[in-house]
Amino acid sequence: MKIKSLLIANRGEITIRICRTAKKLGIKTYGIKTSKEPNAYYLTFLDEVIDFSDSLEDIPEFLDVERIVYAAKTHKINAIHPGYGFLAESPYFAQRCEEEGIIFIGPSPQSIYKMGNKTIAKQIANSQKVPLLKGSHGNLSSPKEASEIAGKIGYPVILKAAAGGGGRGMRIVEKSSQIEKMYKLASTEAEKAFNDSSVFIEKYVRNPKHIEFQIIGDKHGNFIHLGERECSVQRKHQKLIEESPSPALNENLRKSMGDAAINMAMATKYYSAGTVEFLLDDDKNFYFMEMNTRIQVEHSVSEVVTGLDIIELQIKIAQDEELAIKQKDIKMKGWAIECRINAEDVQTGFSPYLGLIDKVQYPRSKNIRIDTGITDSSVVTPYFDSMIAKLIVHGENREKAISNSLNALNKFWIKGIKTTIPFCKSVLMHKKFKSGDFNTSFIEKEMKLLYHQDKDDEMLAAYLATFDFAAALETDRTTHIDFEQGKNISPWVLNKRLRSL
Repeated sequence: MKIKSLLIANRGEITIRICRTAKKLGIKTYGIKTSKEPNAYYLTFLDEVIDFSDSLEDIPEFLDVERIVYAAKTHKINAIHPGYGFLAESPYFAQRCEEEGIIFIGPSPQSIYKMGNKTIAKQIANSQKVPLLKGSHGNLSSPKEASEIAGKIGYPVILKAAAGGGGRGMRIVEKSSQIEKMYKLASTEAEKAFNDSSVFIEKYVRNPKHIEFQIIGDKHGNFIHLGERECSVQRKHQKLIEESPSPALNENLRKSMGDAAINMAMATKYYSAGTVEFLLDDDKNFYFMEMNTRIQVEHSVSEVVTGLDIIELQIKIAQDEELAIKQKDIKMKGWAIECRINAEDVQTGFSPYLGLIDKVQYPRSKNIRIDTGITDSSVVTPYFDSMIAKLIVHGENREKAISNSLNALNKFWIKGIKTTIPFCKSVLMHKKFKSGDFNTSFIEKEMKLLYHQDKDDEMLAAYLATFDFAAALETDRTTHIDFEQGKNISPWVLNKRLRSL
């Protein structure tokens, strides 16, 4: 069935991202307006807005399965894209769409369920001979069972929620005396986060690399992968900077991991976009960790190095088209780095920073891509994730990608709130990051200075505060402020010059 209209059951930058591809394909787009951000930037990209402002507080708008399905039926919308987060990995949501004759742009409910439950996913990985860490074969029944398995495989071990991820329901256990306490903590947190208290146990790998493979499958049994993404720069299991390819992989290892990822997809008859995630130890041994059955935040770096539109592939697969490309056609060109720009105060432990964004100044170049859900006068609220933009930068090699990313970050200004831009600079300037010699403990163990400040930052901040943007834009709508040229010049002199434009 051809997709003619599409409801995007999401918000922010991913809604804008999906809109752009949908419009390119001639698909009419619908989205959801909420009372929490009634003037959100993403609403301006939609063809039609469906108002959910009267939603009850106990049922968040983007989690209200029945209302979303009803809205699609009422407006005669024949497809729904869940984006990421919210209902993107809900087998029930996918099932309800299927029952109502609405095309769900994603995998089948069965695939979502099997891969969403980590114990089932591990059993499938084992059947496909995909390397696994030693641990329980299923969910644990008690702290006693956890203790018995830990005694066999050796400490440290890690307890994980069977039904979720993102660091929730996860506890590292260093010694036997901690097992009972950590079991209860992990189980309780899993119950609160996923409505499922089930946990399993496995050997804990200290300081691994986190590598993931972007896979694509269609409904005709065709599968490809788009290479790997390096996701080891993370804090509390939350990714902060990603790149593709990974400096840790050679061609042989890339092929082995890519084949394992495709075997996982084939075993569940997976279709749409998905991500198979692995841990890589110091000896270059890799182990299956989990599979994400949705588009991911970091899909952008894979698009930049392959030249493919993953959202377009998702849409075409959802309407039963066969993949037009084979594995041999996938060529990774150059290097791409993605910096997640979050509204957070790094100096206070990455705490969310709320408020009004007065002015945004984006860097511009042919090797820069910015995916964002903000503009001038956007408001950062406490209701949603703190990520407000993604800066994706390409280079002919890793060294050039890092250099280009630093140049872009130096020209990226957001006035009114604190962001992770200075943190991203600090990471990219670190000698261990530049060498590729880093793992998931990088921020905790290597980042002595979390916050980079240029000697010109205070002067440029003063310049931003004194410059009358409205007057300049009224004079010339194409005005572009190059902050690089403003360095080492008095902000008041710059202000005077720009006022004369």
